[in-house]
Amino acid sequence: MQEGSAQGGRSASELIDERIEELGDWRGEMLARLRALIRQAAPEAVETWKWRGVPVWEDTGIICTGETYKAVVKLTFARGAALLDPKKLFNSSLEGNTRRAIDFKQGDRVDEAALTALVREAVTLNRSKAKR
Repeated sequence: MQEGSAQGGRSASELIDERIEELGDWRGEMLARLRALIRQAAPEAVETWKWRGVPVWEDTGIICTGETYKAVVKLTFARGAALLDPKKLFNSSLEGNTRRAIDFKQGDRVDEAALTALVREAVTLNRSKAKR
């Protein structure tokens, strides 16, 4: 996992670490778990920090973002509408033509195998688009 630049001399990875710590509840734990799965599925991806505080994972384009809200941790896949989702992980932002998201609520089980497959598919899609 590579690190992208961020703000104030701190790396994106450091800022994501800080976000996880400052949340201090189930949302921080969930974001940390999702981050670990993304890093495992896409080891060449770069962590970046965009839009005033959103963790982003990129490999030849955005794979997904990790937003935290009061009731959910949301993974938004930049090209989610183009991805196969046989396990029906996408449960949010379903109406658009491009993005798709997965909202994780407190106590939700993470289907690690299905999420890993989705991340890898997103990387493959990004790389195939870049070659054109």
